[in-house]
Formats: sequence, C-alpha cells, structure tokens
Amino acid sequence: MGKMGISVDYSRERFTLDEGLSKAVRKVFVQLYKKGWIYRGEFIINWDPKARTALSDIEVIHKDVEGAFYHMNYMLEDGSRSLEVATTRPETMFGDVAVAVNPNDDRYKDLIGKNVILPIVNKAIPIVGDEHADPEFGTGVVKITPAHDPNDFLVGQRHNLPQINVMNDDGTMNELAGEFAGMDRFEARKAVVKKLEEIGALVEIEKMVHSVGHSERTGVPVEPRLSTQWFVKMDQLAKNAIANQDTDDEVKFYPPRFNDTFLQWMENVHDWVISRQLWWGHQIPAWYNAEGEMYVGEEAPEGDGWTQDEDVLDTWFSSALWPFSTMGWPDTEAEDFKRYFPTSTLVTGYDIIFFWVSRMIFQSLEFTGRRPFENVLIHGLIRDEQGCKMSKSLGNGIDPMDVIEKYGADALRWFLSNGSAPGQDVRFSYEKMDAAWNFINKIWNISRYILMNNENLTLEQASANVEKVAAGTAGNVTDRWILHNLNETIAKVTENFDKFEFGVAGHILYNFIWDEFADWYVELTKEVLYSDNEDEKVITRSVLLYTLDKILRLLHPIMPFVTEEIFEQISEGSIVTAEYPTVNPVFENEAAHKGGYYAKCLYSSQSAKYMNINIRHAVESIDNSIYIVEGEDEPNGAAIVEAYQKVNPAIESATISCSKHFPHIENAEAFLEQVGAFF
Repeated sequence: MGKMGISVDYSRERFTLDEGLSKAVRKVFVQLYKKGWIYRGEFIINWDPKARTALSDIEVIHKDVEGAFYHMNYMLEDGSRSLEVATTRPETMFGDVAVAVNPNDDRYKDLIGKNVILPIVNKAIPIVGDEHADPEFGTGVVKITPAHDPNDFLVGQRHNLPQINVMNDDGTMNELAGEFAGMDRFEARKAVVKKLEEIGALVEIEKMVHSVGHSERTGVPVEPRLSTQWFVKMDQLAKNAIANQDTDDEVKFYPPRFNDTFLQWMENVHDWVISRQLWWGHQIPAWYNAEGEMYVGEEAPEGDGWTQDEDVLDTWFSSALWPFSTMGWPDTEAEDFKRYFPTSTLVTGYDIIFFWVSRMIFQSLEFTGRRPFENVLIHGLIRDEQGCKMSKSLGNGIDPMDVIEKYGADALRWFLSNGSAPGQDVRFSYEKMDAAWNFINKIWNISRYILMNNENLTLEQASANVEKVAAGTAGNVTDRWILHNLNETIAKVTENFDKFEFGVAGHILYNFIWDEFADWYVELTKEVLYSDNEDEKVITRSVLLYTLDKILRLLHPIMPFVTEEIFEQISEGSIVTAEYPTVNPVFENEAAHKGGYYAKCLYSSQSAKYMNINIRHAVESIDNSIYIVEGEDEPNGAAIVEAYQKVNPAIESATISCSKHFPHIENAEAFLEQVGAFF
C-alpha cells in the first residue's frame, strides 16, 4: 500500500468477523427472516464436491471443455418401442424418475401416462407431458433427474415426482447407484457407459465442446445437487433497488452504460443461496432442539438442548453490509456513520457488479433507507502490450513492485491514470512507462529551475504579487496569459476528475505543464531572470512559484511522492492537507489569452533564415500598442516594423530586438505572411 502511495487510516481497520460487523450480520439476518425474506429449503444448488459446500451462481466460472452427448434407449414397459434420450452425465441416470415429452408432440403424446424401463436397474418410470421437452431439440425426449438438474427439479415439482440423490457430497456415487457405488463421478461415468454398451442400450456417443461450471474456490467441476440451504428471497429487494435508480438518491455508474448492466441483473436475479458448508465465516443465527423446533434470533435461545446451525453465511452476505456496517451500524448515532455514510465512490471492476455492488445497494436501501455510495466507478483490466489478459498460464503478468523498483510509484500511477477511461481496459507497455518517467523528470527539472532562481520568495509573497499581475498593475501579457491558462486548466481538470475521466484530465495537465508552462512560459522567463531589472524578476519569480504550487496540488492525487518532495521546499505545510486548487475569477483575461496566443504564433514562426524577436514584450494589448525593443544588429528591423503595422494599423509603435531564445523570420514579407492571419 505504502509503495503505491496509498494513504490509509489504519485506526479504522475492520475485520469481517469482528464483533461489530458480526452484530450487524445477525441483525440483518434476523430482520429479513422475520419479514419472510430469508427461508430454509431444499433446492438444486451449485455444489463444490472438493470443498463440500454450496456455491452461488456468481461463484461458478464456466469453461468450455470437451465432453459428449451419450445417447441411449429407454424401452417402453410393453416392449413395443424404445425412446432415445441423451445426456452429458449418464452417471446420474440412477436418479431418473421419469422421461418427459411435449404434450403437443404428435410423435409421443399418445405415450403420456405409460412407463419406460430404466436401463441397468430395470425400474419402471413414467412418461410425463411437459413443455420443458422441446420437440425441435434432439429426439424431443428428455430424462428427468430432479435431484441433479435444476430444470428437471422444476419438472419434478410440477408433476409431483420423487427426488433421488445418487451422489455423496464428495462427488462419489452412493448406494443408490448399485454396482457403481463408491466410484468417483467421472470414473462412474465411464463405467456406466461401458455397461450401457454391454446391454445394448447405448445408441451413440456424440463428441462435443460444451460449457461446464467450475468452482471459483477449488477449480473442480460444479455438481448441481439437491441440498437443504438458506436462501434470500430477491423479488422485493430487487424491485426496491430498481425503483431507486429513478430517484434523486440513485447510484450513478461511470461509465453510465453499466447502469443498464445493473438493472438487467436485478430484473433477472433469482433467490440467493447464502449458506455455506465451510469452517470459517459468520455462523447462521439459527438453533434447533430435539423436538424439531427452530429458533432464529440475534442471540442464542434460553434453556438447554439447543444446537446452533453448523453452516456459515456466504461472505458476500456480510460484504453487502460493508458500506454501513464498518461505520458503526446498527448504531445510527455512531460518529463515523453520521459523518461518512453514504460514502462517495466505490471503485471496482465490471465483474464485481454482480457480487458487491448489487448486494450493497439493495441491502443498504433495505436497512438504512439510503444508497450506500453516490458513484460506482468501473475500471478496466490491465492487459499486456498485445491486449491479452495477464495470466500465470500465459506468463505475461507484470509485477507492479518490479515496475515501481525501476520507474517509481509516481510513474506507474501516472501511466495507470493517464492511460485509462472508465470501463476501458489499459494496455501496459514499458514505452508508456518511459514516457511517464520523462514527464516526471520534466516536472522535476522545471521545479529545480524555479527554486534555484527563487531568492527566498515565499508563497505568500508570490500570491500577493500575482494579485497585482491579475489586476494589471504589474507583469506583462505572458504573465497574465499563463495565469489565465492555469485557471482554465484547473477548471477542465476538476471537471474531468469529477466525471472520473482521469485520462482526459491527465492529457490536459500534460499539455499545460509541458507545452505551455515548461516549453513556453519558463523559457520566456530566462531573459528576465538573467537581466538587471529587479522589479520584473520579482514578478516573474512570483508567477513561476505560484503556478508551480498549483501544478503540484493538481498532480498530487496522481503523483504523491514527487509532488510532496517538491512542495516541502516551497511551503511549510503538507501537500496532503493542502487546499485543492479552485478557479480564481480575477485570472480571467481574454485579452491576455489572445495576446499570449499571438505571441506563441510569433514564437512558432519559422522560415529559411531567422530573426530574433523578444516575445515577452511582443504582443502587449495595452493601448493598442505592441512593444518590441529594438536591436542594433537586425538589418530588416525597420521593414518588419512597417509590415507589422500594415497587418494591424491600430498599432502605434513597435521596435525590434534580438534574442537567442526565439525563432526568426527571413524578411518583412515572410513575417506578414506567417503571422498576419492571427491579428
């Protein structure tokens, strides 16, 4: 954290299982239970056979794997014909309780109510009519295994079919699998297929690639399994979250398109399984006794004979309370809760919308009546130079500590900020890191220049002198120009920071610091600082120091280390607590803005031969005069002055000066051609 320049208040450190957060979890669980929104029931859930725990849908990672459709014949009980069914998991066939056909399928509708014989075990099971069977898919006949398939579970409920679980919680077959009992599920699959082939029930094996759910925790294939678990009813909670997005208390997503992602998720969400069979976590506040009674409460029931539920809560259940539970809730009078809740911004990845974000929103609305945070900023992924996702398997990962060791945290932070846009992935490259390093080096060098020439000028003195420049009682057009542009930069950077457009803000800062301040204004100041005019020197130093101070404050959120190092040399306070720059209306000066622009045009004018022009006094808009101090060694001076006045007849006087700092022009006609358009 420290190496990345992240400042954290460790006095407010919280742990998921500390007493305060545990109290909040118990309160939420009990209140939702009393409302009937938390219940205990037996349903098909995602089961991790390795960890031996239930998983929610969002803890399941789907991967394409090589598999097969195993086609087999189920003979009618009367032996008149067979029905072909197909499955990817033949080891679960011992849990088959029916086959289903579509009641509108002319091929099979007359068979509804009859029986087929389940191969291997030779057990009769009914043929049911159900819309789940799609006449257009496969053979139109579907085997129904309610304890091992979520769709089959629903069919079973509609037809009052039994639920037969043929698998243990570790993924091995139980005694209901007969001769295959004790085998691992994948071992059993091979053995069952071989047996089906032996008895002549196997029709074909159709190889294919299909998507299989894997446990995010252990990486093993997930098993749909009938299990007794605790659930949260999502209907009303989701409706409340959706409705809130049309109020003044909405959660704003950046980029805004992710609001649609959130709404779609809420509109299609189903009940959330919250219990887990793990050794750690918040133990469910439910107790049971020998008489079969259940008690749910924040504290254990009085009396003996009560045993607490051994299951624990899904960690996402407690994480959903994080924005307010960490602030002291359920004590709504807690100082942190009153001061910080709702919080400002949650920064997260787009895959977390379904994890934290949605749950934080609906739980916060339910228990505090407020949104948990004002904004959700969705950041992208950091990819390699080719745009590939970094992974261990590809060997293309970049250790940020290695980058920091070579370039420093400021350069890495600048790259991450300047190269990003909300919701967009960023390609890492060492070329971009080099550019970040060069930019920081530029800032360091101009700071050295300013400090070396500062002559013990304080920020307070500089600010007072800058006020004179803004009032027009001191300084010149380029001084007022840089202050005007500084003002514009502050406004634009702040505006884009507020929209989380860090890349745009960084681009604006870069252009102002490197182009306008370093390469233009700082260069122009050398002529003054190396002159004998002490009054001008003081003003120039003041503008330099003042502008540097504001630049450091603007950059500090991105570059904490280098800005703090420099700031300590120009101020007695800490930049961490220094006031962030705001727009100063007195710096608004359109005349100076135009004058500076024209001066830059002069500065940029080039031809085959050159003539030096003192740009600091080249375009002064006061009294319609342009003052150019005359130099003795310029043969074309008079002609250029004449051309200059032809371009702008309002100019009353003009003289020419030589200077090593500025470009030249070949003659008066070239001068007229190159800069005339700007006046």
